[in-house]
Amino acid sequence: MDKLIFMLYHIIMKTIISIIPEPQEITVKNGLLITKNNFSIASDDFFNDYTDFLCKELQKCNVKCKVNDDSKSKTSTPVQIKVTKTDSFSQTTEIIPESYTLDINDNDILIQAADKAGALFAIQTLKQLILSNEGFLPCLSIKDFPQYKWRGFMLDTSRNYFSIDFIKKVLDLASFHKMNRFHWHLTDDQGWRIHVPEYPLLTEIGSIRDAHTMPLMKDYYCDFKKNLPYYYTDEEITEIVKYAEKLNIIIIPELELTGHVSALLASYPEFGCTGGPYKVENRWGIFNDVLCIGNENLPKIYQACLRTVVRLFPGQWIHIGGDECPSVRWKTCPKCQALKTKLNLSTERQLQSWLTKEISEYVVSLGKTPIGWDEVLDNTEIIPLPKDTVVQSWRKKGGGKKAVSLKHFAIMSPVNKCYLNFKNYDSFEEPGRLSFTTTKTAYGFTPAGKDFSQEDKKYMLGAECNLWTEDLNASKVAEYMMFPRFCALSESMWLDADKKDFSRFKKSLEAHKLRLDFMDVNYYKGKLGGD
Repeated sequence: MDKLIFMLYHIIMKTIISIIPEPQEITVKNGLLITKNNFSIASDDFFNDYTDFLCKELQKCNVKCKVNDDSKSKTSTPVQIKVTKTDSFSQTTEIIPESYTLDINDNDILIQAADKAGALFAIQTLKQLILSNEGFLPCLSIKDFPQYKWRGFMLDTSRNYFSIDFIKKVLDLASFHKMNRFHWHLTDDQGWRIHVPEYPLLTEIGSIRDAHTMPLMKDYYCDFKKNLPYYYTDEEITEIVKYAEKLNIIIIPELELTGHVSALLASYPEFGCTGGPYKVENRWGIFNDVLCIGNENLPKIYQACLRTVVRLFPGQWIHIGGDECPSVRWKTCPKCQALKTKLNLSTERQLQSWLTKEISEYVVSLGKTPIGWDEVLDNTEIIPLPKDTVVQSWRKKGGGKKAVSLKHFAIMSPVNKCYLNFKNYDSFEEPGRLSFTTTKTAYGFTPAGKDFSQEDKKYMLGAECNLWTEDLNASKVAEYMMFPRFCALSESMWLDADKKDFSRFKKSLEAHKLRLDFMDVNYYKGKLGGD
């Protein structure tokens, strides 16, 4: 009788199979699996130490779930997770990392995954189906894998400080959309957010700025009861790192170099060309006061900072910034001019390429891989960018094209496609700044387009979408700026361009919005572009 009722419901209401990002291949089969929102997970030995976590992930859908449920009643739907032995597409033993298959039959669910990430992504797909189909699931077969290795999201916590609870929510949402990198922007002109034992003033002074008030008051991020610095402690960072690891997300910490360093200079003015006074900026923009590259002690502070980063972040990559650095102060600074002469440089701007080289080589000596914004490719005629340095291209696609042509690995974050601080729509009533990017525009992005050769594509790691937080004073505003463009970009990082379809995506998004509602996400509900 139950099955008949559900079949009638299926005929009348239809099952919802919309998944974001869209899987590589979906085959819908006849029939329904009645779950009554009760599941039991069992796995191969390969996944034994991960099965409890996967069970907890499934429970986030408000369903019952146990591991190896041996109860005699057997009312739960069995979910079996096995390790993939052959690639489901090529039928070879060369398994694509993070790939999975998901088979929903009328009696059980079978997941085969290449690794823990693949098993998690299968569960994330299953969660989306559960949230859209109450008490039953459509029978289907999914074969899925990511087109790009690097699928990331950057959150700026310098311009606006966010709680660790919100960062965990962002990580949950990133995993829900099958992203695997979290780029954590920790320092900038408006705040320094990581404690470095050798240089305690970086957080004692550098984490607090004045608010936009007249007269100026200290900005305590809307908490007027506490007079505290705002930075992430070692314990909080470790907590976030462990949380991300369970979600198969690698964290890439960023320390800005050579510009965007007002918070550092306010803390240690001797590292500026003029000696100050400096302040932690409460304005947004590009400032002429940058690091004094001619200061012979400058590498020491960054080496201390990088040692702290290596101690706290186990991931392979460290972002060293490098964007938007004026050279005005270097032209009149005796120390910088002396170094320019010593290095036989043609222009002051080439001083930055020297410092980038020094810091990149130190990062490599620590066993890590440096990443820099695409300005690190500029002014490198005399001192080339070290080959180990990955380039993150934000100035549209030019930086990425140049990077891969020079055999540097590249990550694409073009400002006109991937910047979530832009308005969702061109209206003065929408929050955001500088410009606008519609969901349709974001969906039209692909990391390596047709103008990238096959050789170029070998060096294209993938992409990131970025949320810079100037004038975003609350996490709910941040969510509004992220979604639904975050959904669109997740599909752009998962699928090749020829498999994308914006009309299909728009239909999927209607079902997906209900999932975002369930996850308490504040998202933009207006026009998507091309309406």
